[in-house]
Amino acid sequence: MTSVTARDYAWIRSAALFGYLLDVGYTLSLVRGLAPRKVLQVLGAQDAGACTGVDALIERQDELVDPMDYWDESLLVGACEVSGDGWPWTLVLHIADGGMGMRPPLLEALSAGGRAVVHSSNGGKPLHFFHWYEDGKLRTTFEWPTARAGSTPDALNSLMCDVGLLGSEEECEPQGDVDHKAAVFALAERLTGVRVSEELLQRADYQLGLVSEDASP
Repeated sequence: MTSVTARDYAWIRSAALFGYLLDVGYTLSLVRGLAPRKVLQVLGAQDAGACTGVDALIERQDELVDPMDYWDESLLVGACEVSGDGWPWTLVLHIADGGMGMRPPLLEALSAGGRAVVHSSNGGKPLHFFHWYEDGKLRTTFEWPTARAGSTPDALNSLMCDVGLLGSEEECEPQGDVDHKAAVFALAERLTGVRVSEELLQRADYQLGLVSEDASP
């Protein structure tokens, strides 16, 4: 298992890309055992081609999703293969989605027989979420580390302590001097083995799809 902590994700605070994602909102999902095309199929996505690099993904978002069309609630998603803990993994990125790019029925379907780890921000507001699904079930979810829910809300406590989200399993208080968003990135890596970097996002080959607001598996 990787020993990554919040310190390994300090780059997010100096990267203009991540500042943009926080401003507009994002959902980053890591799905085990499904190839990108299969992920898009489960999401019921309409084929929108492909692109290389997250800058191109942002450009396609602007092209394909008309910001003046208030009736069109479709979301552009980019899916790419990534290396993880020995399993095949797919990274799924929604941009400018208010942190709502993955709803529970979709995550239940994506994690059936596998795992899905998701974190998000709703853009410009202090709402940041983390979800861990295993074999179709929501195991642990939280906005704030001490207010956890799911079928096993405390199952990740030791890992959360290790990455800096909790001070200790006994006290279960967050560490005040730790960047919580960086720690969430680290927690996602602990559960997947996938190291997310700015370089990875900038160089990835994304398969694109449009996901409707009412998409269901």
